[in-house]
Amino acid sequence: MSGPLDGGRGPGGPDDMPGAPPRIPGPRAAGDDLLPPDVLPAPPPEPLAHGVLKSLLGAWALAACSTEETAAVEEHLTGCAPCAEEALRLRDAVGLLHTDRDLDLDPLLRSRVLENCLGRRPPRIPVPAWAGAYDAETARLDALLRDIGDSEWHAPVRLKWFDGEAKVSRRTTVAGVIGHLMSVDGLVASALGLGDPAGPDAPVSPAERTERLWSSGERPVTRSVRVPWREQSHALVRTVSFAGHGVEQLSVSYGDFALPLQDAMLDRAFECWVHADDIAAAVDYPYEPPAGAHLHRMIDLAARLLPAALAARRRAGLAGPARHLVTAGSPGRSLHLEVEGAGGGHWYIALDSPAAVGDPERTVAQIALDGVEFCQLVAGHVPPADAAAGQDGDREAVRDVLFAAASLSRL
Repeated sequence: MSGPLDGGRGPGGPDDMPGAPPRIPGPRAAGDDLLPPDVLPAPPPEPLAHGVLKSLLGAWALAACSTEETAAVEEHLTGCAPCAEEALRLRDAVGLLHTDRDLDLDPLLRSRVLENCLGRRPPRIPVPAWAGAYDAETARLDALLRDIGDSEWHAPVRLKWFDGEAKVSRRTTVAGVIGHLMSVDGLVASALGLGDPAGPDAPVSPAERTERLWSSGERPVTRSVRVPWREQSHALVRTVSFAGHGVEQLSVSYGDFALPLQDAMLDRAFECWVHADDIAAAVDYPYEPPAGAHLHRMIDLAARLLPAALAARRRAGLAGPARHLVTAGSPGRSLHLEVEGAGGGHWYIALDSPAAVGDPERTVAQIALDGVEFCQLVAGHVPPADAAAGQDGDREAVRDVLFAAASLSRL
């Protein structure tokens, strides 16, 4: 039996008429028009556990979390102090990973770390203040040496100094510079009874000791020189630290002159810095000047040596004659040395006698220059005529003091 639902072909329907076209079924309702089935709303996501959120802190610091994870972590940080502190530490650490920043460590980092550590727990046997500069500068140079490759120990280094009348230089290598430092440090080691690395019959003059080392053919040509040099510097600092009060006045002979131990250690710190800077320039390594307190001590040593250096130049006919001789310990004609910047200060240099006392009331000239530039002058790296940024007063006195400062340099 058929009816309307099967195409309308039942009896009596219009489609039963002869020749009638087939009937097309009516359109069905669209799926979107149908009533949706009953569906329960999705339950809210469960909050992440504390352990999971803590494990996401590293990814959060690197900005590697999804939007949902980031929101969950940041909401958690507002109520969890330990995780908030850890998140800040991780975010600071991520800052060190930026490729646009210099990854070289700050040369003063060691000093700051030690200062913080010693402030919390003072050492039982502290390093004397007058040996602190040597301790710091040898440590900074050692850090540089640890960073360079084997081939860079053969890099050419040109050592420069002032021989009294003109600037001279000598070519060596990085290894040769460290051998030179170790050889001259041996003068201090010998005075302390530690033995001389150059041997018992080595000359006393720093230049002669160095020339003998370089011409002997026995000097290390690779990084192997670093270990004995560093062991010697450690031994010097350790010995003066345990020696106690009074050792600072022990005399250290340099051949033509002698210095008390505390000044000899400053002299060695100064030369260590100057030659470390020479090495850094040769291997393209960033290197900063010493800390301000150490730089001040080095400048003070040079200022105290200037009257004797000026007298020596006068005896050699390289400086103007004394104008107003005074008795030892009396104030005399003076030059005001003003050193600016870190480690700077004011010094009054006696002009006519090394035994006279510099006196602000008897100042006849003034020189003003930067602290590092003054040290470069004393090292013989800057021509005396180009050193002072400011000059005033007696022109002859200014010239004599500048050349005396440069003559303090040596190989």
